[in-house]
Amino acid sequence: MPELPEVEVVRRGLERWVSGRTVEDVDVLHPRAVRRHLAGGTDFAARLTGLRFGTAMRRGKYLWIPLDEVSASLLGHLGMSGQLLVQPSDAPDEKHLRIRVRFADDLGTEMRFVDQRTFGGLSLHDNTPDGLPDVIAHIARDPLDPAFDDAAFHTALRLRRTTIKRALLDQSLISGVGNIYADEALWRAGIHYERPTASFTRPRTAELLGHVRAVMREALDQGGTSFDSLYVNVNGQSGYFDRSLDAYGREDEPCHRCGTPIRRRPWMNRSSYFCPRCQRPPRPPRPPRPA
Repeated sequence: MPELPEVEVVRRGLERWVSGRTVEDVDVLHPRAVRRHLAGGTDFAARLTGLRFGTAMRRGKYLWIPLDEVSASLLGHLGMSGQLLVQPSDAPDEKHLRIRVRFADDLGTEMRFVDQRTFGGLSLHDNTPDGLPDVIAHIARDPLDPAFDDAAFHTALRLRRTTIKRALLDQSLISGVGNIYADEALWRAGIHYERPTASFTRPRTAELLGHVRAVMREALDQGGTSFDSLYVNVNGQSGYFDRSLDAYGREDEPCHRCGTPIRRRPWMNRSSYFCPRCQRPPRPPRPPRPA
């Protein structure tokens, strides 16, 4: 599933090619693509037609385009295979085209939502006073947000009483970090994914956040991570950060730091990749002494 860097790459493309344009008409070609818009596809198309897009925004893995004339936004979630593309109006339809948005100008391009697995979608939502679509108001700021509060994150981390990878994937605590970049940041920090959050000191939390930010910025510079053709930017191009991964997807390959084979373990219906030497598992708690 696309994580923060991939979604940010798409947001930047929308900002360049879609922001400021007025919607002429909308075709909803598959009902699942607008299932989060509870009033249905006809209402979705009617409400969006005639409105002008503002500057594309993002929080964590969610992106949205504010609508200039109303206090509402077009919210997009890519799911596992969603693609927001800007294509020439006369380009052939993609096999899994779900929504088409045409614009009232002569630029000759349109926005298309393509989704093979139909887990993603577009929907319209009212904005909160802070300008967020109301359905994502609970999502925490992401670590690349200038307003992200490192000290508050450390305090919440210690109080959460869980393990560190679970905490990194908790979107109410820190948004935008998914399985790939959690494994990468933990490898860089030399931290096992099952380390208890209560054991973190402020310096250790700060170090980990530094690695989270560094790996995300590097992924952004390389267009994100593409393991197949499903993640692309708005021009249909794949990212190539997968060539720079140190842990994720490298089972049995030598650790880039110590040479020990990388291991994979099942974890919450996913996988965790780690170096058993650089990221030693936490010691089990000592049994209580007999009275």
